[in-house]
Amino acid sequence: MDLETAFRNQAEACGRLGSPMYAELLSRAADDVVDGGPTATVLAGYEDEPGPSALALRLAGSVHRLVLERRAGAVAAYYPSVGGAWADEPGWAAVRELLADQPDAVREWLDRPPQTNEVGRSAALLGGLLELSAASPGRPVRLLELGSSGGLNLLADRYRYRTRDGRDVGPRDSPVVVEDAWTGPVPTDAEWPRIVERTGSDVLPVDVATTEGRLTLTAYVWADQVHRHERLRGALAVAAQVPPQVRAQSAGDLVDAIDLEAGRDGALTVVWHSVMWQYLDRAEQDRVRSRLDALGAAASDDRPFAHLFLEPTRRSPDEDHEFWVVLESWPSGGAPVRRFLGRSRGHGVPCDWERAGAGDPAPA
Repeated sequence: MDLETAFRNQAEACGRLGSPMYAELLSRAADDVVDGGPTATVLAGYEDEPGPSALALRLAGSVHRLVLERRAGAVAAYYPSVGGAWADEPGWAAVRELLADQPDAVREWLDRPPQTNEVGRSAALLGGLLELSAASPGRPVRLLELGSSGGLNLLADRYRYRTRDGRDVGPRDSPVVVEDAWTGPVPTDAEWPRIVERTGSDVLPVDVATTEGRLTLTAYVWADQVHRHERLRGALAVAAQVPPQVRAQSAGDLVDAIDLEAGRDGALTVVWHSVMWQYLDRAEQDRVRSRLDALGAAASDDRPFAHLFLEPTRRSPDEDHEFWVVLESWPSGGAPVRRFLGRSRGHGVPCDWERAGAGDPAPA
């Protein structure tokens, strides 16, 4: 995919996901690439980047980082994340000038993968845990996350959730309130999950206890989505009280290390991930999938295992990819059962929950 197409596709996606600022900014950047302007100069050498590498978001994150560090001059006046107000013509002119004046500074972060650690996705995770809790009340949970970034979604049980029909669940004193978390019959009356272990992995983990780590996560949140910045600030406050444990390792290494015997107290082992599968190459995907199937085959009533994820997924071969919350389980180590719990969005909310059914056999 050429740079122009990649940027225009990302601009359209940002528009659909509620960021008119980034839709305009990346569309203008695409024009500037075609015109051979400063954007093309900054991106020289990245012309063969594949579409899933999210180069457009990497560029936007790098510019945002300079704004947050007060290194972007007049650009800050147009960034709502620091109190500015976006305006298409002068805003783009200021960004273009920054690209022309500080190309090396912008390029410093271009090799980084975007790491938003979007806390809104905790609604998908927590909804899935409530489904599991409704089926097995009182069972403790071992939560293991792939592609954890800073580990903020490992703290899903420490956040509060509000539904569109007025339900309000979770710790009342939480600084994180996920608004419009769910529509539909998510079992909010189920016993609140009791997480006894929470461990994540990431090939490039973010230490949210450091200034650099907090800057990284903030820079990749779209600058005009102030509600997401508020959620992130609250989650960072929770993480300061309950530091998430994120190992510097691959997804395959984490699942290979899982031992269901460690749940001798009857704990349910749950492997969770969200919007990270596309960043694994095919060999790593196959490795993880094979290990998950092996863990499921080894599961039992005393050592239950589940796989919960939010990824672009087809519910049937003739349907488009959508952000489905999917739960896979292996009752008594038998054949896997896959349930599509709800349809979500890339940033996690709202989740349109569906009434849980018996499920369909998971495809090979």
